[in-house]
Amino acid sequence: LKRTDANSKELADQARHGGFFYLVGGDPGLVAQVLRGSRVWRAIFEAWLGGAALAGSSAGAMALCSHTLIRAGWPDRTNRRPTDALGVVPDTAVLPHYDTFGHRWVESAQRELPDVTLLGIDERSAAFWSDGQWRAAGPGAVTVIHGPKTSPFASGMEITGLATPARMLPTQSGPTGN
Repeated sequence: LKRTDANSKELADQARHGGFFYLVGGDPGLVAQVLRGSRVWRAIFEAWLGGAALAGSSAGAMALCSHTLIRAGWPDRTNRRPTDALGVVPDTAVLPHYDTFGHRWVESAQRELPDVTLLGIDERSAAFWSDGQWRAAGPGAVTVIHGPKTSPFASGMEITGLATPARMLPTQSGPTGN
């Protein structure tokens, strides 16, 4: 998907009628950069508000938050810097693959985003919003980190400390694709 695709009226019309949207992994900066402020993202968001399912894994999950964490410099894979994401989960940044390598991003993420909640999601695990609350699912844990406080949640547990999902798109800077 390129930025021109994300601003396609035809693709936005198709997305507006979708029932399930899944943002896959890959480049955490690219996912948000391509979709943010686009016609297709507005259509996906409106469909989600209307009841469609919206999910993301790895970089896709990162893109759904207010911030996504991208590599700050080569070759250090642990040093991350934030960039604006899609904003479905306000004041939050996901640390994917938390049990294998995402936990190594905590220090740089807290340095760059001291007031933002970090959401560590283990592999094959999820945080999902249903019936007005966040819940954990899967064989691993979901960990909420805010400042010095770290709270792990096992599958089936209600997750506390996360913002309620946005009900309107955040104000975007830059071109909107109108």
